[in-house]
Amino acid sequence: MLTRRRFAQFGAMASASLALGGMKLASAAPEAPAPDITLEIAPFLFEASPRHRFQTVAYNGQVPGPLLRMKQGREITVEIRNKSADPEVVHWHGLYLPPEIDGAMEEGSPMIAPGASTHLTFTPDPAGFRWFHTHTFAGRDLRKGQYGGQHGFLLIEPSGDNPANYDREVFLGLHDWGARDIASDDGSLMPEYEVSTINGKMLGFGEPVQVKQGERVMMHILNSSPTEVHWVALSGHSFLVVEMDGGPVPRPAKVDMLRLAPAERVSAIVEMNAPGVWVLGEVRKHIQAAGMGVVIEYAGKTGAPRWIQPQNLLWDYAQFAEPATPDATGSASAIAIPLTFDSKFAGHGNPEVWRINGRSYPDTEEPVLRAGQRYRLVMKNLSTDDHPIHLHRHTFEVLHVGDGPNMRGLMKDVLLIPAKSTTEVEFTANHPGRTLFHCHQQDHMDRGFMMVFRYA
Repeated sequence: MLTRRRFAQFGAMASASLALGGMKLASAAPEAPAPDITLEIAPFLFEASPRHRFQTVAYNGQVPGPLLRMKQGREITVEIRNKSADPEVVHWHGLYLPPEIDGAMEEGSPMIAPGASTHLTFTPDPAGFRWFHTHTFAGRDLRKGQYGGQHGFLLIEPSGDNPANYDREVFLGLHDWGARDIASDDGSLMPEYEVSTINGKMLGFGEPVQVKQGERVMMHILNSSPTEVHWVALSGHSFLVVEMDGGPVPRPAKVDMLRLAPAERVSAIVEMNAPGVWVLGEVRKHIQAAGMGVVIEYAGKTGAPRWIQPQNLLWDYAQFAEPATPDATGSASAIAIPLTFDSKFAGHGNPEVWRINGRSYPDTEEPVLRAGQRYRLVMKNLSTDDHPIHLHRHTFEVLHVGDGPNMRGLMKDVLLIPAKSTTEVEFTANHPGRTLFHCHQQDHMDRGFMMVFRYA
């Protein structure tokens, strides 16, 4: 189906792809900087288990893509080679980059034509756990966009000395595969998945994570799922949450499980004080049965991995933030931008259309920001869906989520907005240029749940 958004994209892709197609020669010129990192986008036969193989597109022939480490404030050059059949772009999620480098064509980032390559030179900021991924349209082809294998971990190490209070790091990526559209109770379409994985493998088919008794392990966990919220627990252990979306939380707290919406990241320290063989996996039985789990194995311990089933799903952003008084309304100087989310039914068996303030991208309004000004996004979610909203090139402070308490100090770039409620966040407009705002569910984004802020 050719949506209005898709029609707008064809023109943008054609002109931008031609532009970057011409950049291939420039990239090969003698004056082009030698890359510090090379990413190759190419078809890949991905094996979640011997019985579950998926033809996808991946970075450097692996899923997830390579772990990239960069130094905050130190310029770096990345070469991107597109050996896939479609125009592509890499989004550097969570970084403060100019729109032409950020990796979203809605902001003006050029697409990379099939067979072309380009060099990007930028200075990574801010420090913390970020990620990189494709930022393309999928529509009814549930193998493209975030449904596929183009996602990877990105860690920006802070400048200066930063003594770690843990012994080592483990990176874990949650993903869902084999999507197909099914009709929901209201007649609209939603994706359902065949397989769920951690680091590209179903439970029992990947290598165990080896740990030692007494270790403090920093677990960096990313939900790269195209559409699904995930809950994870590590049997016999708890998580000390110290960072969310790459930024330190005001109040680190111990929890028995983590909830991650699409594109959210949590960094948590786990004290390895329960020797044995355990499962770190999805709390909901049917998703763990679909494969979402990994074995955590202590040195010298053998046997079948153990899973202790939690009885409740527990998560509250406010426990990691500083409390605010009930009458607190954020910064007095902040200018409110009201945003109302809803959908328009398009008929049984058809994708619904998602809207912000009654309009669907690319026909959404473009609020104008002034550099240095504080803004409050007042997000009224009229729909029956929760939405993981993402603001590009900025971070925002969470003021309250739905009917929850007022809070301060919790900085994020993705936030799950509850259904039938109002949520408020604030940010300072300190990165001029076109700035994309959208739901991070691939299907909702494809169906119009996007808008662009522009600076005066």
